[in-house]
Amino acid sequence: MKDKTLPLDKATSFVTRAFQTHGAARPVAISVARALVAAEADGLKGHGLQRVPTYLTMLKAGKAKGDAKPAISRPRPGILVVDAADGFAYPAIDLALKKLPAIARKQGIAAAAITRSNHCGVAGHHVEKLAEQGLVALLFANTPAAMAPTGGKTAVYGTNPIAFAAPLAGRAPVVVDLSLSKVARGNLVTARQKGEAIPDDWALDPDGNPTTDPARGIAGTMLPLGGPKGAALAFVVEVLAGALVGSHLAFEASSFLDGKGGPPRTGQLIIAIDPAGFGHGAFAERMATLARAIESQQGARLSGMRRLALREKAATAGLVFPAALLQQISAV
Repeated sequence: MKDKTLPLDKATSFVTRAFQTHGAARPVAISVARALVAAEADGLKGHGLQRVPTYLTMLKAGKAKGDAKPAISRPRPGILVVDAADGFAYPAIDLALKKLPAIARKQGIAAAAITRSNHCGVAGHHVEKLAEQGLVALLFANTPAAMAPTGGKTAVYGTNPIAFAAPLAGRAPVVVDLSLSKVARGNLVTARQKGEAIPDDWALDPDGNPTTDPARGIAGTMLPLGGPKGAALAFVVEVLAGALVGSHLAFEASSFLDGKGGPPRTGQLIIAIDPAGFGHGAFAERMATLARAIESQQGARLSGMRRLALREKAATAGLVFPAALLQQISAV
C-alpha cells in the first residue's frame, strides 16, 4: 500500500465512505468527514486524519453511535440544548450552529449546551463559522481526565479546550483556540504513532515523573498551560461544559482514544454574541483598530492567521493519506 494524495473534496468523500462502511448513517459520516478533513487542511493533524482509525474503532464498539440523531430543545429564549445522543459531536454542533445565529440576533446573546457528546475536534472551527456571520463566539469543551489539580497527582480535568472567534470586516475572523494543557493531547498521540520522543515538560508518567515517552505521558497526566493558572481555567471549563451542561465530568468520561468503555458523554457550551446588541455601531472600527495595533509591529500577527495559509495550500495540493494510515483504516 502506498501513500495517497487526494483533493479536499475527494478526501472528504473517501473518509465519508469509510464511516458509512462501518455503519454510520450518511449524514453523520459526512459531518464527521468534513470536520476531520478541515482539521488536516489547517495543519491541525492531532484532530485530523489520524483520528479516523480511532473514530472507526469507537463506532465499531458502539462507543459512538453512527445512527444517532441529535435532538434539540429550548428551555429558555436564549438557550438551546442539543442532545448528541451518544453519537459523534459534529452533527450536534452543526445543528447548534445552524440555530444559534438567529437567536443571538434576536436576544443579543445565545448559548447552546451540547450534551451526551464526544470529541469535538478543532474547537476553533466551530466558533469561526459563527464569526463569519458577524457574531462573537466562545466554545468551552470538557474532555476525558488528563490533568491533575494543582497539588494533586490524579487526573480530574481534561485538556478542556477554549475557543474564541471575532469577525474582522473584509477579512477572515480572528480565531483563538487553545487547550489548557501545555500542549494538546493529540500531539502525544502523533508522537507515539511516529515513534518520536516528546519534551520532558509536556506530561508526567503514571508515577508522577517527567517523561519523554508519549505512551507513558498518555497513561499519566498532562501538565497544564501556565501551571496553576491553567489548572484553574480547566476547572472553569469543567463547570461550564460539564456541570452547567449536565454532561459527564472529565473523570467520569471514557477515553476519546480507543473503543473501551461506554460513550464518553462529555459536553460543549457554545456562546454567540451579536455585537449590534450593545447599542453602538463601533464594534467593526474598534476591531480594525485593535488589529492594526497588533499587525503594525514587526513579527506580530493575529491569532489563527497561520492556519489560513495552510488551508489555502491544502485547497491546491490536496491531502496526503500515508500508507500506514490507510492500513490502519483497513484493519479496523
